[in-house]
Amino acid sequence: MAPRFVIALALFFATLPGATASGQTKPRARDLGVPFDGVPGALNAITDVTGVEVGMTTLISGEGPLKVGDGPERTGVTAILPRGKASKDPVFAGWFSMNGNGEMTGTTWIEEGGFLEGPIFITNTHSVGAVRDASIKWAADRGRLFQPWALPVVAETADGFLNDINGFHVKPEHVFAALDGASPGRVTEGNVGGGTGMNCYGFKCGTGTASRKIEARFGGFTVGVLVQANHGARKLLRVAGVPVGQEIPQTAAARAADDAARQHDAIGELGSIIIVVATDAPLLPHQLKRIARRAALGLGRTGSVSSNGSGDIFIAFSTANAGAASAPEPVPVTMMSNEKISAVFEATVDATEEAIVNALVAAETMTGVDGHRSEAISHDALRQALRKYNRLTK
Repeated sequence: MAPRFVIALALFFATLPGATASGQTKPRARDLGVPFDGVPGALNAITDVTGVEVGMTTLISGEGPLKVGDGPERTGVTAILPRGKASKDPVFAGWFSMNGNGEMTGTTWIEEGGFLEGPIFITNTHSVGAVRDASIKWAADRGRLFQPWALPVVAETADGFLNDINGFHVKPEHVFAALDGASPGRVTEGNVGGGTGMNCYGFKCGTGTASRKIEARFGGFTVGVLVQANHGARKLLRVAGVPVGQEIPQTAAARAADDAARQHDAIGELGSIIIVVATDAPLLPHQLKRIARRAALGLGRTGSVSSNGSGDIFIAFSTANAGAASAPEPVPVTMMSNEKISAVFEATVDATEEAIVNALVAAETMTGVDGHRSEAISHDALRQALRKYNRLTK
């Protein structure tokens, strides 16, 4: 087996625009001329919301036939810290399941108490327990527990097409590395973190992010989105309204991947997507549930119908109202009015759509378990399809 390749993506890569694990730069969807509605933040990332930090550990090792426990490994873990790793102040949050063939732990307490009390983690399906346990140890060792017990939020998508998913390769040290290395700044996309081995719409996919600035007359707030995309059938893919999945001819490898999916689902949409929405708009838990629901509309713009085999689970949080969770006496909180909240709805939909396309554009062709190959979308073919429908901006 080839030497184990472990990448802790955090402070170093956060300083490199569009950086990959190899240090190279690559274009994002806007760089290719894909048109999107709305105005992005400075980084066009979830970290445009002040205080939010992201850390990732990427695990890539081995090649050839599957040997459970040995590899090949194509997986990792992503951590999103709403107020950064130096804070244990909870944030108001809400969540929503568009289709529940997946997992996001800790949501029962969010539904009941209204607060997210720690980071959000995303990994592969069979590493949820390991990440949960490691996150508790990290918080306990550093005095970051808000209650004497912890109810971490850990979400998943399945990477078994490329990764030795039953080998349980995500270990506590990988979770610690993602947390300790979390930082503000640029967020690397594609085959990184929990998204390392993921595919969407019949192409290589993974981690993507985007953001939107809301007009000053509606508060001037920021909405940021991060996705781990592993969903959708190729024929469904739409980019900027263009049926890109139907316009780009399939290769033999893509057909093989689609055929495997169709054995489990009537339309071949096998997989999941986790969407995390962050904002600095002052929103209460019931309002954040409304925001989480709107992520479904951004997902729908890219073509998904949230089929039976898909775990499409979304969570939203607000960094406003600091200290509200720990105040010993009644404390005033601020709340955006319903008359203006639609601006946050729109920003969420727009940023979600772009984050998914960014995940597609950033991903690189990867070969994994038993030689399974997931091909990245061709940037030239994507541009050609958009040009055909007069949807290319450059």
